[in-house]
Amino acid sequence: MRLAAYNLENLFDRAKAMNLDSWEEGKPILAAFAKLNSLLGESTYSAANKRKMVELMIELGLEKSDKGPFVILRRNHGGLVKRPRAGGLEIIADGRADWVGSLELLDEPVDENAMRNTARVLAELEADVVGVIEAENRPALNEFNRIMIPAVGGAAFRHVMVIDGNDERGIDVGLLCREGFAIETMRSHVDDRMANGVEVFSRDCPEYHLTTPNGNRLIVMVNHFKSKGYGTVAGSNARRKAQAQRVKEIYEGLIAQGAQFIAVAGDLNDTPDSDPLAPLIGDTTLQDAFTHSRFDNGGYPGTYDSCSEAKKIDYLLLSPQFFAKVSAGGVIRKGMWPGVRPKKWDVYEELADKRDAASDHAAVWVDVDI
Repeated sequence: MRLAAYNLENLFDRAKAMNLDSWEEGKPILAAFAKLNSLLGESTYSAANKRKMVELMIELGLEKSDKGPFVILRRNHGGLVKRPRAGGLEIIADGRADWVGSLELLDEPVDENAMRNTARVLAELEADVVGVIEAENRPALNEFNRIMIPAVGGAAFRHVMVIDGNDERGIDVGLLCREGFAIETMRSHVDDRMANGVEVFSRDCPEYHLTTPNGNRLIVMVNHFKSKGYGTVAGSNARRKAQAQRVKEIYEGLIAQGAQFIAVAGDLNDTPDSDPLAPLIGDTTLQDAFTHSRFDNGGYPGTYDSCSEAKKIDYLLLSPQFFAKVSAGGVIRKGMWPGVRPKKWDVYEELADKRDAASDHAAVWVDVDI
């Protein structure tokens, strides 16, 4: 069987702030959105917080309208904000119970060429099981599977599953499976919490329990850890470390129950030697597919952006019994922008511009004899 992990970076619609020419352009928008959402969720609005809300609303383009260039403020009931004729903003609510509504990121369609190149990567993978990262929801992933993959000559997957996670931007994790790889059981960890009451997982850490055509039990845990994109460095590192620790606990619990074939698949947003990933890489029996003697990294140590060693953030971590059954492995970068001087790797003919890239991430795969 072939197992893979691939960060799709969404399929049909993507938040406009995440669809700009570079991450640096969208980063301050997402940071302001996250901070304003956090303040709006407070049970009581202090005077200082009200001033900060006004500052953030202006930053997000909401000074004159509930719809800005990148976000929309939906107010269904009650009063939150007034816009005096003289100009400016005034927060009139004293807490979250005073109004009903939400702050949402505006979406825009993903470039059609980028969509098709995403489908080409999945078709070329020819994987039996794929852990997918940054899918907006199950209907979108299912539609993409049903329409786009066959449109580029690939075979649609038999099973498509996504469990909604904690990320308000609509970037969830899921699983695609071929006929014969039935999902027998699913267990979500979306509600796991840290000591301070905050959810552990930025999205989720779903456990997918499968049976293979040979009757073996396979468990795939798909993950997308906290990014380095916004928030403080210390806060982001602490969140990823808590996530790694929790995945370690789940993994070791499954091993104690007798499970043999386990994979932790996905975008962990840090390097193998980083402190945040230490509980998972080095402090468990999980082994990185990249370190297998039969794994071909295609000449580059990383999986994201330039694919340098510092950009190695996508993983297939395998239990010892699973790792021992690996017969081959590799990386598909043909849907990634290769740079210009020089071009780093071969790409699809249809990838003529950076906006045509399927994703900034490579797809990682292993063949395993189970």
